[in-house]
Amino acid sequence: MFDITVSMVRKLVDSQFPQWSALPIKPVEKSGHDNRTFHLGDEMTIRLPSHEAYAAAVEKEAKWLPILAGHISLPIPTPLALGKPTDYYPLFWSVNTWLEGDTVERGNIRDLCEFARDLANFLKELETAPALGGTPAGVQNFHRGGDLSVYDAQARESIKNARDLWDEKLLTEIWELALETKYTGEPKWVHGDVAVGNLLSRNGKLCGVIDFGTMGVGDPSSDLVIGWNFLDKKSRKVFFDAMGFDVSTINRARGWCLWKALISYDWNEKESELAIWGKNAVDEVLREYKGER
Repeated sequence: MFDITVSMVRKLVDSQFPQWSALPIKPVEKSGHDNRTFHLGDEMTIRLPSHEAYAAAVEKEAKWLPILAGHISLPIPTPLALGKPTDYYPLFWSVNTWLEGDTVERGNIRDLCEFARDLANFLKELETAPALGGTPAGVQNFHRGGDLSVYDAQARESIKNARDLWDEKLLTEIWELALETKYTGEPKWVHGDVAVGNLLSRNGKLCGVIDFGTMGVGDPSSDLVIGWNFLDKKSRKVFFDAMGFDVSTINRARGWCLWKALISYDWNEKESELAIWGKNAVDEVLREYKGER
């Protein structure tokens, strides 16, 4: 991970984009993990990958976001400039428009069912964008939109490690159900990380989507995990009905959620925010699968 400081970002901006040298730079309140994000004045953001593993996202966003924007009614970031690597920061970085809004949470959404419909509309619009030439799912976006079986060993190991907390047989059943089918349709654009940290709200409604760094083309099931890790039973049904996918797609989506939740719980200190999030998501997957609530 790179140690990215305000002074380093200031040096990058001043040397490569002197027209913005008078604008203040400060970290955003919630910067994220894959990238470090900073305000540049009042209307722009600077995004710098925190590790080489996330470096491909910058050029990908610069190329594809302007194209995707023509198909999406919600605001998404507009790339303004592409920063070049230097000897003190060896990766490409970007300057984008700043989108107003608060990070989505239960407390700032007025109606979860309305939110679910709006999110489904965004995803359906995203899927209408021409995928020809789009970046295929793979290592560059951690296989979002790709074949879930790439994480088979991780999921099974995490299921085994958590057998004192959850029913190992039941979790294995859910996981194997997710692996039973493969996506055979035309590749579609996927955002890759449809999570509350990348969704914005204003006046109680979804008002924008950010961080397309894990976007790619492939199976849209991986974009549905929010159905378990944020939505409740009623709004989840609204979301899935609005998306109109078949049972196999929902099963794969459940598998994506289960894998991420399991490793988040397994790989982190059990009192950490990520582990607690993972436990809650696994619990919700189990409740939904068993038809509870």
